[in-house]
Amino acid sequence: MTVHDVAEALPDIPTLRDRCRAMAMLETVLNPDGTRCYSFSRAWSEAEEFASMRNGSGDEFDVVFSPAGAYVRGFDHESAMSPNADGAPWPGVVDSVPEVFRSCVEEPAFTDDGMPVVTVCMWREAGDGRWEAGEIDFPEDNADPEGSGWLFQLLVDPSPEAFQEFAEDYYEIPVDIHAVRHIYALRPLTQDVVTALNDTASLADLAGAAAAIGYPVATSSAP
Repeated sequence: MTVHDVAEALPDIPTLRDRCRAMAMLETVLNPDGTRCYSFSRAWSEAEEFASMRNGSGDEFDVVFSPAGAYVRGFDHESAMSPNADGAPWPGVVDSVPEVFRSCVEEPAFTDDGMPVVTVCMWREAGDGRWEAGEIDFPEDNADPEGSGWLFQLLVDPSPEAFQEFAEDYYEIPVDIHAVRHIYALRPLTQDVVTALNDTASLADLAGAAAAIGYPVATSSAP
């Protein structure tokens, strides 16, 4: 799988945003006080929202949602296309990013001493009907040269079961599929759903995090 396969599989921008919010809310409930893999901020800047993944091993992705559309950056630290090898991104990865997203390419949070830390990049301008990626000569004899095949697995798979599998492996605990489905449907968070995922967490304590994510919270404990 390459970035072009992922670009074909990614949903439209609003659906991707909702999926990122749901994943971030789920992890916040599962691990409210610890380091999480997936996160979301509805106020990354005055006009931008931000989803991210950090697996703790140096692999990551970021999605910037803005009035211009959405920009996706991924980095697989073991990829043969890592900019660490030549001191510059692999040819074609960011060369054709349109001007409306160039500030994302150069964003200090996504660079190291000015060098974009990226092995895979996609973008979609508001109103466009598809995701775009650069023209790239990929390394030969590598089925997943930039990490696309696994970095974006939960973004291209819409099923709650995919998140359940990830969370049970990552946290080594059972994860209630009904609660996952509830949050994937963006239904308001209730204490019952919180308890099903984490019986030590409270809805009141999670309200601030939910607001930062932009996830709805029920005004009662009804399921």
